Amino acid sequence: MSKTKMFLRKSSALTLSALLAMSAAAAAVPLQVQAVSYSEMSTLDSYQYTGNDLGAVYTKNSTTFKVWAPTASKVQLKRYKTGSDTETGAGSLGVVDMTKQESQGLWSTTVSGDLAGTYYTYLVTVNGSTKETVDIYARTTGVNGKRGMVIDLDSTDPVGWETDHRISCPNQTDAIIWEAHVRDFSASSDSGMTNKGKYLAFTETGTTVNNDGVHKTGIDYLEDLGVTHVHLLPVYDYASVDETALNTDQFNWGYDPMNYNTPEGSYSTDPYHGEVRVREFKQMVQALHKKKIGVVMDVVYNHTYAGGSGQNDWFDFTVPGYYYRQTSTGAYSNGSGCGNETASDRAMYRKFMIDSLKYWATEYHLDGFRFDLMGIHDVETMNLIRQAMDEIDPNIILYGEPWTAEASPCPTPTAVQSNMGLVSERVAAFNDKVRDAIKGSCFNQYDSGFIQGAGYEEDLKTGIQANTTVTSYNKWSKQPSQTVTYTSAHDNFTLYDKLVASVKGGSGYNNRYEDLVAMNKMAAGIILTSQGMSFFQAGEEFARSKYGDHNSYKSSTSINQLVWN
Repeated sequence: MSKTKMFLRKSSALTLSALLAMSAAAAAVPLQVQAVSYSEMSTLDSYQYTGNDLGAVYTKNSTTFKVWAPTASKVQLKRYKTGSDTETGAGSLGVVDMTKQESQGLWSTTVSGDLAGTYYTYLVTVNGSTKETVDIYARTTGVNGKRGMVIDLDSTDPVGWETDHRISCPNQTDAIIWEAHVRDFSASSDSGMTNKGKYLAFTETGTTVNNDGVHKTGIDYLEDLGVTHVHLLPVYDYASVDETALNTDQFNWGYDPMNYNTPEGSYSTDPYHGEVRVREFKQMVQALHKKKIGVVMDVVYNHTYAGGSGQNDWFDFTVPGYYYRQTSTGAYSNGSGCGNETASDRAMYRKFMIDSLKYWATEYHLDGFRFDLMGIHDVETMNLIRQAMDEIDPNIILYGEPWTAEASPCPTPTAVQSNMGLVSERVAAFNDKVRDAIKGSCFNQYDSGFIQGAGYEEDLKTGIQANTTVTSYNKWSKQPSQTVTYTSAHDNFTLYDKLVASVKGGSGYNNRYEDLVAMNKMAAGIILTSQGMSFFQAGEEFARSKYGDHNSYKSSTSINQLVWN
């Protein structure tokens, strides 16, 4: 046992000098594997900062920068003219030393003048090693998310934004959710939309299939369809699409977070200027609200794209090891299946999640959030999130995946399906029990369910009652508001492709089979008449196919796009 570990186990509170000693003891250890255990890393919680002003707080006269970095021996603010070195006018605006508040590990500095439109990073020194990192609280960034940008958020409000408001949804079970990807929505040549693959496609009215003037597409189609909410696959800034090469066929679902509080730049018309993505995101929300359609944001707080890699990992560059869970050997745990998992039970990551959600809800008027791998987050954090959203607007809906990809070492209960009894009845979870009863297991393409005639009547009855019945062996929900009834989502086969595989043996994914269309309609009828929230993958209502691709997260646009014809 190292002297550092012995000290940590004997002491209930760490002093700053002890933290620095701990860092020194770990100096030879690579960033991705810390020399302290999961529980020992949690002792940094004693330096929790409770203010609501982390990041760059802008006024026209000055901007104050604050970053929580208790183990750092030095932090500097580095300022830039542009978001990358390849742009016209690129250059440095200098480096400023930041001052530390010892008791909470907070570093800050104030720079005079109107800084809007300039860019910045932090230089954080820990264990004698200095990393340049984007501010984890950055509200927007330059191209590809490598520098934060100081932004005057008021200047990004579209005309009439002050009268924009969320869609009323007093009962979560009234929600009819349509899950879409920004690029899928408009990319097809027959969509009739001009801003293909962009936020602004959602603002276009009067669009029709192949411009035929008859068959509606886009936002007008959604209005006629009657959905209450559009659920957008990740629209925060993610890493897997190169924003400097948007004329190429790049596609990704976006479950690879890079900057949580920044809109994805590839969906904007100008990824180089950080204010454009913010303004166009707001225009999209405003247009949907005008059609009485709410906007749900898919959030992926359970892991980061770069965590543990030592590359572009803003959380680890700022406070090494703290924001992620570790195994008993000190290695990164992998409950997400993506190489790392974040630690919602640690005070400052819990605060980050809540601060981030409050920011999106207030600045962008969002109507709800869907949590990827919600089962990784601890129950207490999910309940605090529900409380925080209620303080803003009780109409905000919350739901997520009640499972993990692999086991998690979280020391407290997490929001997996078996623990939903501990979670607020107004935090819903996807109901995989009814999903599989309706159309068969999503993990076996040839397996059938009720709509193919394979039985499962009792399982279906239980699902129709939102898996709340006491007599059922698979009861897990406290009440219908806690369930999401669905048959397909972006993961696995589309419903129609599942039917082609299970009934036709996988022959003719692009064919229209009338018997399968009837089954497709029956599935919709079950979803819409069941208790719980109703959820559909975009295009499920017109038998969307991905031609048998069950994991299209980085497949071509031609596979993923909605073909409106």
